[in-house]
Amino acid sequence: MTLSPENAKKAYHTIISCLIGDGSKNGICGINSVGQFDPEDSGRVAIPRNINAAFLISLSGEGHSCYTRAKEYLEEMESDPLWTNLVTFYREGLSLLLEEFQGFCSISNNRAEKVERLEKTLREQKEPLSNSQTIQEDIWSIFHPEATDILSNKEFRTESLRNRRRVEITNLNPMPIKSVPQEIIFTSNALLTIPPAGRRFKDLDINPSLWNLLEDVIQEEQLFWYDHPVQIGVEPERNEILYGLHHLSEALLYERNIKSVREDEVLTCVLSASVTHEGLQGIVKEYIEYELKKSHDLPGLKVHLFTEAETAELIHEILVPAANRYLNIDKDLSSFLREVVGVNGKYGRHYSFLKAITAFWQVFIDPSKRATFKIDLDQVFPQEKLLEETGKSAFQHMMSPLWGAEGVDTEGNAVYLGMMAGALVNEKDIGTSLFTPDVTYPDPPFKGEDSLFCSKIPQALSTVSEMMTRYDKSDLDGTNSCISRIHVTGGTNGILVEALRRYRPFTPVFIGRAEDQAYLLSAIYAKDKEPVLRYFHNYGLVMRHDKQAFAADAIKAAALGKIVGDYERILFFSNYARILSSDIDEVKGVIDPFTGSFVSPLPKNLAYLRLALKAAELFATSEEENEYKGFALLETGHRRLRANLQEVSMGDGNGLKERYEREIKAWDLYYDVLDKVENALGKGDTFALELREKAKKLVQKTRVIVGGKSSL
Repeated sequence: MTLSPENAKKAYHTIISCLIGDGSKNGICGINSVGQFDPEDSGRVAIPRNINAAFLISLSGEGHSCYTRAKEYLEEMESDPLWTNLVTFYREGLSLLLEEFQGFCSISNNRAEKVERLEKTLREQKEPLSNSQTIQEDIWSIFHPEATDILSNKEFRTESLRNRRRVEITNLNPMPIKSVPQEIIFTSNALLTIPPAGRRFKDLDINPSLWNLLEDVIQEEQLFWYDHPVQIGVEPERNEILYGLHHLSEALLYERNIKSVREDEVLTCVLSASVTHEGLQGIVKEYIEYELKKSHDLPGLKVHLFTEAETAELIHEILVPAANRYLNIDKDLSSFLREVVGVNGKYGRHYSFLKAITAFWQVFIDPSKRATFKIDLDQVFPQEKLLEETGKSAFQHMMSPLWGAEGVDTEGNAVYLGMMAGALVNEKDIGTSLFTPDVTYPDPPFKGEDSLFCSKIPQALSTVSEMMTRYDKSDLDGTNSCISRIHVTGGTNGILVEALRRYRPFTPVFIGRAEDQAYLLSAIYAKDKEPVLRYFHNYGLVMRHDKQAFAADAIKAAALGKIVGDYERILFFSNYARILSSDIDEVKGVIDPFTGSFVSPLPKNLAYLRLALKAAELFATSEEENEYKGFALLETGHRRLRANLQEVSMGDGNGLKERYEREIKAWDLYYDVLDKVENALGKGDTFALELREKAKKLVQKTRVIVGGKSSL
């Protein structure tokens, strides 16, 4: 069944109208969005509120009682220079969203049938729309089907998902990790931004040489957004970089105390530094080194810091000469490699680097390195609790023979468990148990954007089903069977260098959110790579998430940017899936429910509508702070989403595909170079030996001074 464009348009107007209400009562979204439209109010916050409401009303079609006035208001405000960009963004959206929805209804499957049934229900509904869970599920069935049928079937859906993820082990890794300090490189990313607004630079405990530089940086436009970057000059006790490294050192000392590692063994830790403003690139190394010099020693840690400058040097001094020599490429490849090998930019870029650097390390620096494990700096190993509840310490869990095992999944595919994923527990919940989900199911009623798209529902399902699976509490024993993970977090995961060099996974540089989950996608669809690469779930490897305990201010400052990043995620993941396969349902069959939520046939609708409904939710309160947040959300959101829409549609929609294919070639070049150099080193080739010495000197320069001396 399909719907004609005219019938799809009629249904769309009905759905949006019922979603936002008619002014006299709330719609399905639980907010009187229409009541926020008051053209006579011209206050600074009132104008963006009116624009936002006028957009939602206009999407409801000519049948809405306020349609004509809303349309006229948008036309009037577009001529106001202060509001031209926001109004243009929304007016462009009116046609974009309808066209996308009409296309959605034109494909012969059950989508059109769901739309037609929902329209009929909405027209006949007599009870208040915001009180009907049935209608809520029907809305989700169109805009967010991954959220449907979960809340009333939690146990069944949990068991079903675990069964889908089940792997029967055919071969355990005969050579598992034996010494974590010797064989694993720990990595993390330091995210940095400008000081808090209103703070005088002279009051910040930073090197005075940075004062004038910061004066210039704060005038720049912000280029990148991160969840809770360290604000330069923040007090040491709230500095995430110091916090994470200190607790990693404590984890190693604990392992020494229980004799799981030798007293003389040290951890190699590689930090990358990513910044929100371009000018911070020239500041960040000096700042981090200054902070670490002030801090206490970090016993047992050997810390290396890579900024964009060091990655550029690695490319220019090592990789390009090696490519010229051993791959017979007679041209400068620096700019080509720098597109993907580096640490600044969106999340995807540094995430890939922090994996790939371990393969470089194995070839040029230390052949004994066999794996990398990434942590986030707001996460710590709760060693005593781990030993109490699981019988093993963090490092002992990393020695699992499941890491590198082979098996068969429920679809009959041969899988290689070359990646490992642990879980998280919130600091406030750890007293209950390590196995307390850090994401829980939300309760109805659902308001604002959640009435359209409630990611927390499938996220909670994936958290309970995947992250909370225990091999000592089910028929999965962790030896003959386990589960593979699709839902992973940015920290608490690792990959064997063997898997890196064989499968060459990466996160595209255009991915700005959920870079951890995007990383697996490149491996799922790697051509001619069998068995397929997967994460194994390491049930006892749990890290405590402490971000609320010390980084509350940074989280608050970055909150709006994070919200918009979630909308961007839908645009990029949906387009990325289409690059990987012409059938996005095929992709979703692997990555649903949570990761698959962001692969949608209606990405533009979800991005626009979630932004508008979230803003309406903020405007609905009488609190001045939230009203300002609504204004700020629209200001940030429309600029970023408009740029994103242009990015995903560039080159007649093939722009991202061309970039992705170019990135594959760049990473192939990176790993081909490593293979060639390793072979040449084995033969005692003079040029390769000279390159290795250069690489060692470069890496030595990245060593960070901690507490007045090199970290050891």
